[in-house]
Amino acid sequence: MGIFPGVETHVKRSSSMSFALRWKHENLRTIMIIALLSCAMTFMFLVLLYGTATKSVSVVVNGQEHQVKTKAFVLQRLLDEQAIKIGEHDRVSAALDTKLTDGMRVTIDRAKPIRLTADGETKTVFTTGKTVESALQELNITLGELDKVVPPLEAGISDDAAVKIVRVKKVLEQVTEPIAYETEKKTDSTLLKGKEQVVQEGKEGVLAKTKEKVFEDGQLVAENVVDQSVAQESVKKVVAVGTKPPVTVLSSGSPDVDTVSKDGKNFSYKQILKNVTLTAYSAGWESTGKSEGSPGFGKTFTGTTVTEGRTIAVDPKVIPLGWWVYIDGVGFRRAEDTGSAVKGNTIDVYYESESYANRFGTKRGYTVYVIGPKKPSED
Repeated sequence: MGIFPGVETHVKRSSSMSFALRWKHENLRTIMIIALLSCAMTFMFLVLLYGTATKSVSVVVNGQEHQVKTKAFVLQRLLDEQAIKIGEHDRVSAALDTKLTDGMRVTIDRAKPIRLTADGETKTVFTTGKTVESALQELNITLGELDKVVPPLEAGISDDAAVKIVRVKKVLEQVTEPIAYETEKKTDSTLLKGKEQVVQEGKEGVLAKTKEKVFEDGQLVAENVVDQSVAQESVKKVVAVGTKPPVTVLSSGSPDVDTVSKDGKNFSYKQILKNVTLTAYSAGWESTGKSEGSPGFGKTFTGTTVTEGRTIAVDPKVIPLGWWVYIDGVGFRRAEDTGSAVKGNTIDVYYESESYANRFGTKRGYTVYVIGPKKPSED
């Protein structure tokens, strides 16, 4: 009998354990949900506790720093608490939704409006830069090496400040300019006095220049020559100026100019020649190219026989052939001959001695009176 009671007791325990397992299995999901809710509530409590904790935050506005005690959770809430408004162009060191932490430092730079003139346009821009240079850097404005800025780059920025950028550009230009030629005048005794004749035409030279042009905002403000050289030399103009006295065509009808007394004779003359050149010739070979016995030997151009003390060779354009003249220091002579070398105010005087004629040479500065077809008679 004692065995049965033991069997009955074992059956009762198995039934109790099966019930517990069934309960656990059926309520496992509910248990997990309750556990998760507990964790979430605990986390939210901790977050709420942290968020409502007082934090010390350093707020710097335009360089002025203030320590602020706040329970705000994000930066925007702190700024609202402190009535700090952020402008469109202001610069904040952290995003407005940044979570605040104890000891955090927030920097706010206020943007200032400036009137900027550059590249032909004036407009209002905003900058947090403290100097002109930092403002231009912030605005991504590039300056050329020669550009001018007013006020200077190191100047401070104030509200509504006017900043002007002048774009400066230098350009090198190659140009040429004419070089005027000189005119040289030379006397020419073969030309009549007052007459001029161009012997050599003048020609302009060429001067090559390098010019540096300075432009400010596209307008030319300065121009300087930085280099120059002669690319082509000029050629001077040469002009011959006549000194030969004008030739007067004389005739027997030409009026007498004046009366003069020479060698004890008074006579009238029709023309006076100054600075006459005297040479000498003879009938020989060296003067005429003829020898004694040759045809025409000793005969003049007018057909007379050469005679010392009378015959002279002249330029018929100056002294008519057959006319008498008086040569100071020589005496009365008659124009009977001509010669290829006898031109203008030159007279070739005949001498019988060939050696004397050769030694005579050239003598200048004589005065000659042109008388006429008749030799003056003694009074």
